[in-house]
Amino acid sequence: MIDIMLVLLIIFMIVTPLIAAGFKAVMPKGENLDSRPEGENEIILGVDAGGQYFLNGKGPVDPVVLEETLKAMYAARTEDKIVYFKADNQLKFARIQEAVELARRSGARVMAAITEPQIQGGLFDAATEEN
Repeated sequence: MIDIMLVLLIIFMIVTPLIAAGFKAVMPKGENLDSRPEGENEIILGVDAGGQYFLNGKGPVDPVVLEETLKAMYAARTEDKIVYFKADNQLKFARIQEAVELARRSGARVMAAITEPQIQGGLFDAATEEN
């Protein structure tokens, strides 16, 4: 019985610091990717480093207005209810989870992540400059 207690003690001594350190998820980086421009019927939901939402590269969009707009877009579709999600890689996971929940409440059934190669500036700098 003492042997079992010592083994459990050692396991907890090793595991506890790992749990306290936390876990950081990182999007995978692909090699030899085919570039494919976004189609006109695709819905792309973006979140920049500041937490502002963008819809199809246009924005920033207020979350309440965004949810209503997405609901209207998905109501008009009969089968293809996919949202392509593009976010800044320094964004906290809680902010990403909020965007996922917003898309789910709006009617999205499938979520796909868009990854891009390293670029100068932010993902949505060009969209902000257009407005």
